[in-house]
Amino acid sequence: MLIGLEIIAISINFFFAPQKVAVGGATGIAILLETAFNWNVSVVLLSINVALLILAYFMLDRSTTKKIMMGSFILPLFLAITPQINVVEDRLLAVIVGGAVFAVGISILYRIDASSGGTTVPPMILKKYFNIKPASSLLVIDAIVCIFNIFVSGIEAFILAIFSLVITYFIMNYIETGLDRKKVLYVMSTEAGLNKLKEDINANVDRGFTIFDAKGGYSGEDKEMLMIIVENQNYQQMLNKVHEIDPNAFIIVYNIAEVHGANLSGIE
Repeated sequence: MLIGLEIIAISINFFFAPQKVAVGGATGIAILLETAFNWNVSVVLLSINVALLILAYFMLDRSTTKKIMMGSFILPLFLAITPQINVVEDRLLAVIVGGAVFAVGISILYRIDASSGGTTVPPMILKKYFNIKPASSLLVIDAIVCIFNIFVSGIEAFILAIFSLVITYFIMNYIETGLDRKKVLYVMSTEAGLNKLKEDINANVDRGFTIFDAKGGYSGEDKEMLMIIVENQNYQQMLNKVHEIDPNAFIIVYNIAEVHGANLSGIE
């Protein structure tokens, strides 16, 4: 949790705050107030987090309040002790790198079911009392913060903030669904082709396969279909092997994020 919060602090103090770009959330509000009135980012963020913690205490359950309490106090502390340095002069490059770094920090917190507090509180309240999806309300809050860039830092800062939000979203989605991505192949072939493919996999490839019973929609014949999971780097090799055994084999390929419950050499 501490690593995730420090990564968020680095993204703010190294990339967003020096460029006067507020990308949403309580930290975005703090950047706007620093730009407009020269208020200290960490002090503003602490004030916002304390106010929202009080709101959470009265409107949410105690366990939720405890979960967000630590991040609400530690992130402002890390922002205070992490120097604010303009490490990238180009604003576009700064928000690209900042968005990526921010996404890594937030994803670490999500992985351990932790929170940095701030504007994650209002969506929880809206979900509890009005059944509004947290993702939708958080998007609206972030959008409002981004719009205020126009009045504080100009239209360019607004465009950069939106761009950075998009980068953060895609990187978070990629990290949260797993970095160790694989491919799953569903293969249908003739009986002789499948038998040869099964023999080849068992003899030469360090992984198993699963056999499904299937029926041809046109012929109505009972068939077998193989499910084979491979690492991305081994995908082309497996595809070439299938085509070598049966050039007319029917193959469906999916990208998958994670495999749980068995290692690849034992899926049978």
